[in-house]
Amino acid sequence: MIDLSTWNLTVPATTSNTLIETGRLNNGYESQYFSRNSDGSISFWVPVNGARTEDASYPRTELRETQTDGTLSYWYHASADNYLSAVLSVEQVPSQGKIVIGQIHSKDEAGSQNDPLLKIQYHYLRGNGRIEALLRKRPGDTEVENILLAENVDLGERFGYDLRITPSGRLGIVITSDGDDGNLYRELSGYWGKQQLYFKAGAYIQDNYGAENEGGRVTFYWLNSLHR
Repeated sequence: MIDLSTWNLTVPATTSNTLIETGRLNNGYESQYFSRNSDGSISFWVPVNGARTEDASYPRTELRETQTDGTLSYWYHASADNYLSAVLSVEQVPSQGKIVIGQIHSKDEAGSQNDPLLKIQYHYLRGNGRIEALLRKRPGDTEVENILLAENVDLGERFGYDLRITPSGRLGIVITSDGDDGNLYRELSGYWGKQQLYFKAGAYIQDNYGAENEGGRVTFYWLNSLHR
């Protein structure tokens, strides 16, 4: 069973609140967007015509790191060794073929522009599932580097990602799959040390046009965040 005690959930509902607070999520919340499976896994569904958060172009069903009391969690990477690990499968992609399945995001404050430091993206391109890192060099940069981490990850195939930022600011990404493995290690710009960060995980599709049955479906079999 995946421990959801330190997460809240955003869903693309159009007729009700889109934020599912930590307490409600851990009180058995389920919907058409978020379901719990008999094997302990959790599934995320996002239609392309779903509602979007105020500052986003695309809909999402996505977890966001919190404290156990529901307070939003933020951390400086120098304060701990920071980990996010997941095992998941992507069952369906929208016509654009892109779903963000994990993020290291920065707090919306001066100098950050509410930017993600990192997005892990599943990109189904011409019948080939790719895992890509979308990495921002410095807070506020408009340009994002797209780094291919792994290929030949089929729809429905289980694969894993492990993210780590050390106290000194070294970023590590490891991808494991049946099709391909990949990794990336990078010293972060010192500017990221001044940003308050947090983890996100789920299904954030990069598409907002099409029929109501078009969208993204992702199942997580394991998810764990750790700061030590």
